[in-house]
Amino acid sequence: MSALITLPAAEPEGARALAKRLSPHLDTLPSAAAVVIFVGMIVYGEAAYGRIVQFSTLSNLLINNAHLIVMAVGLTFVILTGGIDLSVGAVIAVSSVAGVLLINAGWHPWLAMPLMVLIGTAFGAASGVLIQYFHVQPFIATLAMMFLGRGLASMLSTEPERVADDSVLRLLGTQLKILDGPKVDDIVITPGVVIAALVVAAAYFVLHRTRMGRTVYAIGGSEQSAALMGLPVAATKLRVYIISGSLAGLAAVVYTARLGSAQNITGIGWELDAVAAVVIGGTLLTGGAGFVLGSVVGALVLGLMNVLITRDGGIPPEATTIITGGILLVFVLLQRAVLPRRRE
Repeated sequence: MSALITLPAAEPEGARALAKRLSPHLDTLPSAAAVVIFVGMIVYGEAAYGRIVQFSTLSNLLINNAHLIVMAVGLTFVILTGGIDLSVGAVIAVSSVAGVLLINAGWHPWLAMPLMVLIGTAFGAASGVLIQYFHVQPFIATLAMMFLGRGLASMLSTEPERVADDSVLRLLGTQLKILDGPKVDDIVITPGVVIAALVVAAAYFVLHRTRMGRTVYAIGGSEQSAALMGLPVAATKLRVYIISGSLAGLAAVVYTARLGSAQNITGIGWELDAVAAVVIGGTLLTGGAGFVLGSVVGALVLGLMNVLITRDGGIPPEATTIITGGILLVFVLLQRAVLPRRRE
């Protein structure tokens, strides 16, 4: 009998070779698209309205969206596992109202502010327990927490509550000049921006340098496979909702410090803004792929969009939600295009 000769497989050529070469980078495609859109918006804004590429505009962009960045970081953990958290906006409302009421009642702000974060922690823990141990769908569990938080905020107060201008809480919103530029073109930050930057750095470290981060990505890829590999699935899923709730409470501190007041209607729709920022930043809604830095870019895209609409003057504010929905739809379709290739 003649021996069978096995020929070496032919190397893929042309489009197949290109696809093979690009396949490891498909996960970064949505995040890269977000960066391109952000840069494109800056170029368009500078050409159409002017005074976009300057220190003061970019400083205000960070200051005004520091709370959204903190929220988006928390949602990134949740969405990476394939979950969702709809309670973060209501958590901000109840945390901010409770914190301001306590400060006005005589509590020291350094006690009230940690309590604001702990309120978010409690909401996140409740959501995590419902999801992991009572097997409630994340959408339903966090929706229930959203109604609970909004109701508690309304029970605490239905009127705007303000803190004194000399309160320690307001110090977190104090603008600090880093660089004195020409005229009013200065580099300015606030302690709230510093807090947001520290949160981003810590989240990046946890997701990319720790066992918990690897477990988060594994759960999003396949929760069953992660469990079979012996990864702590239950504990990690509980932790991501605690992280999301805690960061929502921290976002309440940052936002209240900047504004100096709190209302029971604060944060309505902010959970959708945070989800939009995460999705625009490249995190797959199905979980398993995404980057916390992409979520930061997504938050800045939404913030810059508001700046451009304000500068234009002819676009009604209501159009913001329409434009946000359009951008979100584009990125969801982009994710749908990437996902089948990623699975291959």
